[in-house]
Amino acid sequence: MRIAMMGSGGLGGYFGARLLQGGADVHFVARGAHLKAMREGGLRIEGPAPLHLPRVAATDDPASIGVVDYVLLAVKLWDTEATLPLMRPLVGPATTIVSFQNGVLKDRLLRSAFDEAQLMGGVGYVATTIDRPGVIRQTGPMQRLIFGEFDGTRSPRGQRLLEACLAGGINAELSQHILREIWQKFVFLVGLSGTTTTMRRTIGPIRENAQTRAFLLDVMREVVAVGRAHGVDLAEDYAEVRLKLADDVAHDMTSSMHHDLERGNRLEVPWLAGGVVELGRQKGVPTPLNRAIADILALHAGGARA
Repeated sequence: MRIAMMGSGGLGGYFGARLLQGGADVHFVARGAHLKAMREGGLRIEGPAPLHLPRVAATDDPASIGVVDYVLLAVKLWDTEATLPLMRPLVGPATTIVSFQNGVLKDRLLRSAFDEAQLMGGVGYVATTIDRPGVIRQTGPMQRLIFGEFDGTRSPRGQRLLEACLAGGINAELSQHILREIWQKFVFLVGLSGTTTTMRRTIGPIRENAQTRAFLLDVMREVVAVGRAHGVDLAEDYAEVRLKLADDVAHDMTSSMHHDLERGNRLEVPWLAGGVVELGRQKGVPTPLNRAIADILALHAGGARA
């Protein structure tokens, strides 16, 4: 099985390494110092289940890889449009494309660029960051990939990807309700990213303070209301369910957007809180707290250079 991992940061680097460990033929697309370090010393995962792969196939030119069986998309959302044309040499008639990016707007651009029959939906859960070039640091034990067909069928290509994930020790699931899974992650992600980034704190203090805990809950309630308005099968009290998840994760867990803010990188806020505002506007659902998050972070959204 040939896999191209488009984006080799926290999520792509971590799960690509696990797939490679399990026997898949994984090709990493990366850039800059991270790419240089991967070429020279391989890829290292630090954290609860450390792993060092001394030799990996890494490039900044997807065309050099050729057609693959699966393209797993893990670039930051702001890079999606620029990435799509670079993916074309990887994609043949039998290639499957799965986006494990954040948010619910991610598949729109894929549908505009590729045959919808080649797309599967995907959700990734892992608390990681590029600690230094060539090194992915995992900050908690949680790691999970969920993927499936948008029409709810259990396909052979989904089963093959599931087997490759399990062989690499990935907690993977082939879902028949992938759209709901994508939105379920979106509910928690918007709450986690919005609060940790605006408050500049990890989840622990936020969930333990009554006022900030209530803010987190109400942010997620807005996302649930917007999803339900768009016909997504979310329970009315799903925000409360996700709040319980916030109680179970590590005290020092934070969001990738919080990491990006601290490093002066661009932020995914236009697709996260901003995406909630956009989708809410389409259905007449008020989203004042998500608009506040998007407005607060607007001056940081372009990164320190902007």
